[in-house]
Amino acid sequence: MSVAPGTAEAAEAAGAAVPVKLAGEAREVALAEAQHVLAHVQDERRRGRLAELIAYVDEGEVAGDSAQALEELLELGLVSGRVRAVYGPEGEQAALKTFRKLPLGRELADGAKEITGALQTLVGRELEKLSVASVGPGAYVVTLAADGLELSVRFDRQGARLHTVAI
Repeated sequence: MSVAPGTAEAAEAAGAAVPVKLAGEAREVALAEAQHVLAHVQDERRRGRLAELIAYVDEGEVAGDSAQALEELLELGLVSGRVRAVYGPEGEQAALKTFRKLPLGRELADGAKEITGALQTLVGRELEKLSVASVGPGAYVVTLAADGLELSVRFDRQGARLHTVAI
């Protein structure tokens, strides 16, 4: 796959930090969450990292270490349900939209696209097998077989990814 010069993908491929702009409710939720966590953290290194994140969010743009800190903060708030509980559905949607722009969010979206592409090979074929197996705490493998093709998708805390493909 080639990337167009001057795009976020090109900057990321070159190892550059891709800035993520924050405005409106997304900025408000990120700022409030960072301030909330800062008020409860004792470790000075983490407090410094959060204070730096707050400064960048307040300016309306994160990149590099501040983007990683925001990613971790949003992931925790979204997974725990805190963001929705405190900021409501609109705040949750704003946080999700921001999360999807950050590296982990983009990585998860890319994984989902890869899985969708693999599953498309089964379209129009007769389904022979469908199973779900628990492979560990919070980890599952869904296996689908159709006309001699078999795909397994693993779902766990790291997201969804192709586990096996057999012909």
